Amino acid sequence: MIFVLLLLIAITVATTGAATGVAIGEQRVGIVFSTGGLGDLSFNDAALHGLRKAKEDMGISFQFIDPRGDEHLHEHLKSFALEDYDLVIANGFQLAPALEQVARDFPHIRFAIIDSVVPAPNVTSLLFMEHDGSFLVGVLAGMMTQSNIVGFVGGLEVPIIRKFQGGFEQGVAFVNADAQVLVDYAGSFSAPALGNQLATSQHERGADIVYHASGGTGLGVIFAAQENGFYAIGVDSAQDHLAPGTVLTSMVKRVDVAVYETIRSLVEGNLQPGERHFGVAEGGVGTSDFQYTRDIIPQAVLDAVASAKAKIISGEIVVLDPTK
Repeated sequence: MIFVLLLLIAITVATTGAATGVAIGEQRVGIVFSTGGLGDLSFNDAALHGLRKAKEDMGISFQFIDPRGDEHLHEHLKSFALEDYDLVIANGFQLAPALEQVARDFPHIRFAIIDSVVPAPNVTSLLFMEHDGSFLVGVLAGMMTQSNIVGFVGGLEVPIIRKFQGGFEQGVAFVNADAQVLVDYAGSFSAPALGNQLATSQHERGADIVYHASGGTGLGVIFAAQENGFYAIGVDSAQDHLAPGTVLTSMVKRVDVAVYETIRSLVEGNLQPGERHFGVAEGGVGTSDFQYTRDIIPQAVLDAVASAKAKIISGEIVVLDPTK
């Protein structure tokens, strides 16, 4: 029943269509979401939150396109450029090939892309240090596991998701050299039933904590944890409320902040092309606030996570990027 409810929430949000900001502002922003779609309660929904906050605070207007496949990404981006939008955002690495061509064809339009680099004079590339944030939740999992087996469920097996995996593995090993990390990839960011199966399988193999970096697929991971009595760790948005007491924390990737700050730069007239990085120090990645689990997680574990965060910021801990 809980799994069905989560799916209904996701479907309801995802099928709202190309909804918009109502107020007319001086700046118009268009965004094309990644093919995982709205309703993931994670990556795409975080970007939408940033847009809504920018509309409320800065008076911009926005439109979005929520594709259900990757066949027409070029046309989606081009449609905003043809209408002379002030900023067009490509929300996800899947849009990089399409954006390269559209940015070249529309040099007078300003673009931004999240999670990829498009080296063009009219593109701002917004990048996150996912491995740093994942290290922190790895520290948590490595200290909280009772079985010395934890799990990771990824969406697509691509470089950016390997950053989540690699950082998590390093964090676990940093505090618990005896712990094993089970790894599975779903091959999709929108397959919650498969996420459920993979997490359940990892639990049957001994994992008592499973971290996911899999978009909507991760809803199934969280459901599996709740139904089978193990812990989950959410991703991108704070997913703790989806299963209070079951989701130990979430590796929060502040896509909403990246979207909001990029729009603010646009509005203030100082948006620059090139790369912009969001790490632990910038508040771009980190843990959620343990709202539902402070009575479950020992203070010593919370202190260890806080210490690791401080050492990453100071440079004492350097988390390796497994894609480099």
